[in-house]
Amino acid sequence: MTQHTRPSRRRRRMALAVPLTAALVCAATACSAGSVRPTSTTTTASVGQLQLARLARQDVAAGAPGVLVRVDDGHGSPIQIARQAAWSVADHRLDVDDQFKMGSNSKTMVATVILQLVAEHRIELTDPVDKWLPGLVPNGHAIPVGMLLNHTSGLFNHSNDPAVLRTFTGQDTRQWTPQQLVAAAVEHGPLFAPGARFSYSNTNYVALGLVAEKATGQRLADLIQQRIVKPLHLEHTYLSSGVIQPTDPHLAHGYEPDAAHLGPVLPAGTPPGTHFVGGSRADGYVDVTRIGLTTEAGAGGVISTADDWARFDKSLLSGRLLPPAQMREMRTTVSEGSSTSNRYGLGLEQIVTPCGTAWGHGGQVPGYSSEDYTDGTGQRTVSVFTSTIFGLANPRTGRADQALVNAAVCAMFDKPVPRATASPT
Repeated sequence: MTQHTRPSRRRRRMALAVPLTAALVCAATACSAGSVRPTSTTTTASVGQLQLARLARQDVAAGAPGVLVRVDDGHGSPIQIARQAAWSVADHRLDVDDQFKMGSNSKTMVATVILQLVAEHRIELTDPVDKWLPGLVPNGHAIPVGMLLNHTSGLFNHSNDPAVLRTFTGQDTRQWTPQQLVAAAVEHGPLFAPGARFSYSNTNYVALGLVAEKATGQRLADLIQQRIVKPLHLEHTYLSSGVIQPTDPHLAHGYEPDAAHLGPVLPAGTPPGTHFVGGSRADGYVDVTRIGLTTEAGAGGVISTADDWARFDKSLLSGRLLPPAQMREMRTTVSEGSSTSNRYGLGLEQIVTPCGTAWGHGGQVPGYSSEDYTDGTGQRTVSVFTSTIFGLANPRTGRADQALVNAAVCAMFDKPVPRATASPT
């Protein structure tokens, strides 16, 4: 999703949690529905589960339509929690096994495929984009594949193009091809010379998907299935073609604020009339589940579950999917800028938290925000899924959601939440 028309995807990182001051009282009906899966019987796990269940309830009470939490500290069964607003139950009863639109978490899978092809000597990180996509990217001879992977290419983010944004919000039902998304991006010209600095751009990963397809003669969706999904037995994971089946009983529903509630939280410069299309619901939300992923491609088109994603993260960080040389490349990072201590590798982000250094990614597409992390060995994993993006721009909702993420990451490390980051109030 665009970096300029949504809450920053890094706003919610533990080390960078911004104090929010305004408050909004939630309706009593927004706080009831939910489920908790049994976990291990140790005292530490029980205390952690109770704390996370309480924070998940508070997140929903503060306005989040729904949250899914999965925490595995490497000992015993994982903690799994689902909570949702009572008004959303008629659409879909949220369950910990539900599929979720993973957004930019997809980049980690695409980067894994690219690095597997590097290990097979079918692609080189130093290959210029022009070698694989001749004529598609201006100055492509000066942009190597490695710069696409770590967002130092300077390519404009296609998600910021007004025409793409209209499809992203559901105001236009156009079906974009990956080539068209890249073309929309390069119409705006580069942001800087290749390699000059870091700037997160979804265009990089749309282009990488095309590179993988050109190098193999196979569709990106098939490459992900053959190289990641099938070997790991990820039974509920796939790269979407862009069209979402709204009647899929396993897909969690996603929500965004209606036009009246969205307008005040949109940043300056957002095109007039921007709003999400969907059926009206309680608490000022619209159901955006039917909005497809045609604007995402390799940048954010994967659908998965918390359990599947934990298996993927564990397999990746433990070295099952990549040889040591490519794993080192993936974990070679660049600064994301002076305002954050987080660093970006090749489709993998290094997050500095009060409870330890984590590796993973975040993702946001209409109605779906997700954060997925693991420790450096892949033995511990955490996922927090929230069924809204812009709903978190409400100060009280955002603060409660951040408190849940803080606690979940600390639970992954089997550590108490530092007092300074523990409270959602």
